Amino acid sequence: MPNMEVNYNELGFKCGLEIHQQLEGKKLFCNCPTINSDNDPNVKFERRLRAVAGETGEIDIAAKHEMQKKKKFIYEADSSDTCLIEYDEQPPNELNRKALETAIKVALLLNAKITDEIQVMRKTVVDGSNVSGFQRTALIAVNGFIETSQGKVTIPIICLEEEAAKKQEEGNDFVRYRLDRLGIPLIEIATGSEIKNPEHAKETASHIGMVLRSVENIKRGLGTIRQDVNTSITKGERTEIKGFQDLKSIPKVIEYEIKRQLNSIKNSKKINKEVRKAEPDLTTSFLRPMPGAARLYPETDCSPVKIKKEYIEKLKKELPKLKSERLEEFQKKHNILQDLAKELIDNPNYETYVKNFKKLNSQLIAYYLINVPKEIKKRFKLDITKLQDKDFEEVLGYLNERKINDDGAIDIFIKKIKNEKIDFDKFSAVSEKELDKEIKKIIEEKKGLSIGAYMGILMGKYRGKADGKKIMEILKKYLN
Repeated sequence: MPNMEVNYNELGFKCGLEIHQQLEGKKLFCNCPTINSDNDPNVKFERRLRAVAGETGEIDIAAKHEMQKKKKFIYEADSSDTCLIEYDEQPPNELNRKALETAIKVALLLNAKITDEIQVMRKTVVDGSNVSGFQRTALIAVNGFIETSQGKVTIPIICLEEEAAKKQEEGNDFVRYRLDRLGIPLIEIATGSEIKNPEHAKETASHIGMVLRSVENIKRGLGTIRQDVNTSITKGERTEIKGFQDLKSIPKVIEYEIKRQLNSIKNSKKINKEVRKAEPDLTTSFLRPMPGAARLYPETDCSPVKIKKEYIEKLKKELPKLKSERLEEFQKKHNILQDLAKELIDNPNYETYVKNFKKLNSQLIAYYLINVPKEIKKRFKLDITKLQDKDFEEVLGYLNERKINDDGAIDIFIKKIKNEKIDFDKFSAVSEKELDKEIKKIIEEKKGLSIGAYMGILMGKYRGKADGKKIMEILKKYLN
């Protein structure tokens, strides 16, 4: 991508985000769990899909584009987390009320107005990601907003919809999907176009992500949240970019797309309204034409859900504190750095350890839960995911009882990762009185060595049993 400075204000830059967040619990229109099973599939069938006319009486341009590919869709599933509803062999159940409640709480935290009736719609999707050829979606709230460092960003629309199936493989004439993800409740949050530049887009996405993480029943982990970017400039066209999850990539994706459009304008190439895919190098490639309103039509199998004012008032009283507020309180309470607080605030064990291991301060416990595993991974190239909660509790207990020291703790963690036998006699901490006596003896026996040489001898003898700082402190006492 050629280097060029971009003044986004002068370009008439407009940008909005669509954020999609999966929910925990049951699926949106059936009782299947939202577990994304990795079991071998025991259900398999094939379909071909055709687009139908929406409310306008026209077939959507994006749907036509997909239908013209004439691909066969192969579906595989595990019956433990799918059913006839996912296979489009049975009408949907009622809308999942727990998922609806979660979506409403998110909408209220985003200052949005809840609609008084939830009407499920069908959105034509014939790329195979929905077996039925459409996605069920419902408008939950309108006219929300958030405050950012660069001004207010509106949130015109918040929807609750079905998650799509996961693509496993694609060939010239077929696509193979896994259905375990299909039907998981998904909150879609669409911002207005007030985003001023790529970094502002990242800030906006981060703020909305923080709000989502403030509410219960929100899924966590890779693949549970996705951001789409809609962007345009005065002489270009609106482009929707899909296919990335990492917030850090948002600025570069936008920057590269704007530069692509600028290059096209410079070379008099036609720019079309289209959906593009973010590639691994953060450039984009064509996916399909931009869809329009023609793909929406009412879902006749689902009854509307009326939302009473009393219910909204009840939920307003139950709203949680925003995670940013809880983070500040958490950080002050435990006197830890903000980066550590961010990693520990959702750790269910941290405050239990602080309460149970009173001889260890909260900063030291935070260090062992977060920094020590990172150090082991970096220095020893070991798989720290093998460390379990019981391992941390055990080692912190030994430290609390002064049975081991810092070096010994790290060595024990390493042995647990390697599944090696641990001889705790080798890690039993030596008393300060015994350490003082031994250091004095070694200095008398080996006179004239440098402080570094004495340190090497003592660390070789007491590694895992005595703290290096304490050894150095005693050495300096006798050598100065």
